[in-house]
Amino acid sequence: MSFNIESCYDLETIKKLDELKIDRSRARDPFPWGRVALVVLIIALLGFAGYAWATRKATPEVKTFTVAEPANGGGGSQTVLNASGYVTARRQATVSSKVTGQVTEVLFDEGQHVVIGQVLARIDPSNIKTSLNHANAQLGVAKSAVSETTAQYNQANRDLKRTSNLFENKISTQAELDKAQSEAETLHARLERQQAEIIVAEREVATWQQQLDDTVIRAPFPGVIVSKSAQPGEIISPMSAGGGFTRTGIGTIVDMASLEVEVDVNENYINRVEPGQMVDAVLDAYQDWHIPCKVIAIIPTADRQKATVKVRISFDKLDNRILPDMGVKVSFQQNATNATAQASAIAVPKTAVRKDGQQDIVFVVADSKLERRAIKIGATRGDEVTVLSNVKSGEKIVVEGPENLKDGDHVKEAKL
Repeated sequence: MSFNIESCYDLETIKKLDELKIDRSRARDPFPWGRVALVVLIIALLGFAGYAWATRKATPEVKTFTVAEPANGGGGSQTVLNASGYVTARRQATVSSKVTGQVTEVLFDEGQHVVIGQVLARIDPSNIKTSLNHANAQLGVAKSAVSETTAQYNQANRDLKRTSNLFENKISTQAELDKAQSEAETLHARLERQQAEIIVAEREVATWQQQLDDTVIRAPFPGVIVSKSAQPGEIISPMSAGGGFTRTGIGTIVDMASLEVEVDVNENYINRVEPGQMVDAVLDAYQDWHIPCKVIAIIPTADRQKATVKVRISFDKLDNRILPDMGVKVSFQQNATNATAQASAIAVPKTAVRKDGQQDIVFVVADSKLERRAIKIGATRGDEVTVLSNVKSGEKIVVEGPENLKDGDHVKEAKL
């Protein structure tokens, strides 16, 4: 018995069921272009995002320092440079004699004050006295010879006058007149020579007298004896004779009124020093004693090996505690012409100052943004440097951060 589905459903129902069937006879699209394009787009977006993430510029982090008010409130003197040196005497001499001889007396001791012309020592004058006596004897002989010749010359003049009168009266001959005249002229020439010999003899006496005076050694200027080099019995000479047995001086005298300070200043900072500048000096022996001083002069030459320039400094008031060759530290103070600039000087860490070519700069942070400032540097003390311009108290400056910072960069701030 056959079953006919058409008998169970009407024709309209059958058509609707046919519409619900899947038509497997249609061929599948072999190239789904829409899906490929979507995948490519997603891959491109992911690659761009990855590149942007890998090459993104991170906001640099910097440490800042808040600038404070000047410690002195803008008043008082400020140090622009520190240096060290020694106390020296402008006038100092090793006293010696002008002649070589044996010391017979030494009339001073170390530490003794002497005045100009004071006798310090004597040298054996016996040989010089002998030579002086001989010169005096020669002078006496020369004077005696002049006296004799003078008498002869006067007689020759009288004879010449008589012979001349006789010749005029035709009693004497021309030969007799010529002989009398020649005799007078000869004696006149001899007298002039002998008078010159007296001058030579007198100068010889003066020479030996001067050498006798030179055996007495005197102080060339007022001062203090700081060393005693010779004793009685030793040989002293103005020139070294070698061998170590001949002294070249009897002692050293120092004019304490000529004491000053000499310091070597690095040539990089010599522009901070000028004549007349006020200086505060502290002796190594008296650490709590501040001595007011003043720059005398800057020696116009530099030491090639040490790269320094010598500066002379005078004491405003001398004291007995100041001695030659003492060590001293000096602080050069601000000049009156720089008082206004120094009054606004602000101390900042050294690490805040950077170099842009030859210009000193700092970076100021405001609203997380950098601002480049050109500045002028003053004194340096320890880890701090004095900024004389272009930075105000309360501003924040970069003290640590990347080397490639530039004006306008955004930064993350971390206080020091």
